[in-house]
Amino acid sequence: MNIDDIHLNFNAASLTIMNVLIGFIMFGVALDLQSSDFKRSLKTPKPAIIGLVCQFILLPAFTYLLVLIIQPRPSIALGLFLVAACPGGNLSNFLTYLAKGNTPLSISMSAISTVLAIFMTPFNTLLWGSLYGPTNSLLKSFTISPQDMLITIFLMLGLPLAVGMYIRHKYPATAQQINKWAKKASIAFFLLFVLVSLAANFNYFIEFIGMVAIIVFIHNLLAITIGYTTSSLLRLPVADRRAISIEVGIQNSGLGLILIFNFFDGLGGMAIVAAWWAIWHIISGLTIATYWSRRPPLQETAQNPVGSVKT
Repeated sequence: MNIDDIHLNFNAASLTIMNVLIGFIMFGVALDLQSSDFKRSLKTPKPAIIGLVCQFILLPAFTYLLVLIIQPRPSIALGLFLVAACPGGNLSNFLTYLAKGNTPLSISMSAISTVLAIFMTPFNTLLWGSLYGPTNSLLKSFTISPQDMLITIFLMLGLPLAVGMYIRHKYPATAQQINKWAKKASIAFFLLFVLVSLAANFNYFIEFIGMVAIIVFIHNLLAITIGYTTSSLLRLPVADRRAISIEVGIQNSGLGLILIFNFFDGLGGMAIVAAWWAIWHIISGLTIATYWSRRPPLQETAQNPVGSVKT
């Protein structure tokens, strides 16, 4: 069986529930955000700009180079392009905090990248997918409206973000109460979403996971390396490097899965790549965050010259 020919099963009702679920996760994240998170980036824009360039320009471009080198099946390649086009994942702020990174920077990047993703996710997916011959042919087999994709992403990300931030601003006490369980619930729902996606298509997942596991490992490592190396070369503090590398390495693959079921009919290679990304980036993120948690940034900065790439 060819991974490019299979389509994972997800009925309309399940898809609607998952769309609402992603919106709820973003609403929970937004309850933690304030306008000051955006203003902070305006006052010291360099770290956020570097992080966003890594997120939306360097990662998609290096993903394209990775695809040229390893030449995976077209549906797998398109899955890599889509994941690389997604904004940072909802676990990145927690992992940055655990890693003793710059958590305010991580929050600012999450907020800004979520807004930018409304435009940049469809743009990057279709751009890089069309530049690579095999995925360009695959894209032509689907009727994809960039406008429809933009509207879908806005409803799942932009609208919940605006509502959550409004409640945080207007009713801070209520937002604080909701936020006590919203964070835990959003993480639980995210994992449930991935597990439901896998359970409904378990045979396909078992059959093809070996084909994508190593590729996803390399892709995730590439994302983390891009974030850390770029911020190191541009002489950002160690805490900023950690925040950026985690933000770039933790992708919102849940959003990617929703887009795959909405616009690509659950195309096998794409869906399995995004589903395994959702699992693997939690493992890799917790591993690197735990390692860094035992190495305080101030101690590293004192031991190494600014710009050192030592982790």
